[in-house]
Amino acid sequence: MATLIMSNPSLAFLPSRLRNSRHCFFEPRGARIFDKLVSAVKARAASSSTAFVETKPPTDPILVEKEASTRENILACPICYELLTSIGNPGISLEFATGSNLQCRTCKKSYSGNGTHLDLTVASGAKDYGEPMPASTELFRFPLVSFLYERGWRQSFSVWGGFPGPEKEFELMKDFLKPVLGGNIVDASCGSGLFSRLFAKSGLFSLVVALDYSENMLQQCYEFVKQEENFPKGSLSLVRADISRLPFVSSSVDAVHAGAALHCWPSPSAAVAEISRVLRPGGVFVATTYILDGPYAFIPLLRTLRQNIREISGSCIFVSERELADLCRACGLVGFTCIRNGPFVMISASKPS
Repeated sequence: MATLIMSNPSLAFLPSRLRNSRHCFFEPRGARIFDKLVSAVKARAASSSTAFVETKPPTDPILVEKEASTRENILACPICYELLTSIGNPGISLEFATGSNLQCRTCKKSYSGNGTHLDLTVASGAKDYGEPMPASTELFRFPLVSFLYERGWRQSFSVWGGFPGPEKEFELMKDFLKPVLGGNIVDASCGSGLFSRLFAKSGLFSLVVALDYSENMLQQCYEFVKQEENFPKGSLSLVRADISRLPFVSSSVDAVHAGAALHCWPSPSAAVAEISRVLRPGGVFVATTYILDGPYAFIPLLRTLRQNIREISGSCIFVSERELADLCRACGLVGFTCIRNGPFVMISASKPS
């Protein structure tokens, strides 16, 4: 809020016609009356409980504006979705991950950084309680899988799934993200941060949140960032969270990206509904996955088989573009579109404006 500071505080009480006049002429009697009026005003100001700050020239009023933060805090408590306030160190980026302490204004629960990332899961801080996740989620929490993800695992997607590769995928998604460039982006189920780092280095976004449930994946992302010189750490934040309980204020996120992740989510509908909740009106959701249609449709009992796979592993197999379009529509997103390359599909939808 702007604060008005005047060189002569007594003038604040004068009628505007006198206060704003540059040239005023008074008869001697009028001058005496004016002096008495000023004296009375000064006496009133001296006895008032209101504090005034008098500055030296220039004599014209000066507008002093409180400096605004360049990056809006979008982090929320995963329990009650209220904005988290900072305790001590105000930063949420990678630069401040070690000393970050956040607290919910409603339930008063505190969340802290552990040196590499902020833990914003519901069970954060619990010592004796823990929840096992489906196999498709737990798999990526193993240190070996996290280590191998960018050392051969992700590259194999191009062989069996038609994935164009990170650089080409990045170029494709930029067309979908054009309406929100300059805003913030959440890289959901970021893995070891392959795309999170590309987003941050591109300079196209004011804030990049690398979000994953796997502590070891986030650790790998942190290690990769440390190895890069001149990496813009101030624009990247690493957050551990559940995709079905996103720790963001409603309607606060400009874009959400989920690379090769939809099929790993235990409940794609719960996840996309959460994404829809946190997106601002006009915000964009971009995701890649694979579809077993075309020749795969002739696999005997495919739909029954995928149901069994889902019950055992928690992963989901999509069999048509219509299925993905219906998922987005059911979760309140519009303007569904997609790009195909064999089984590979990149989809995009947006929050209604």
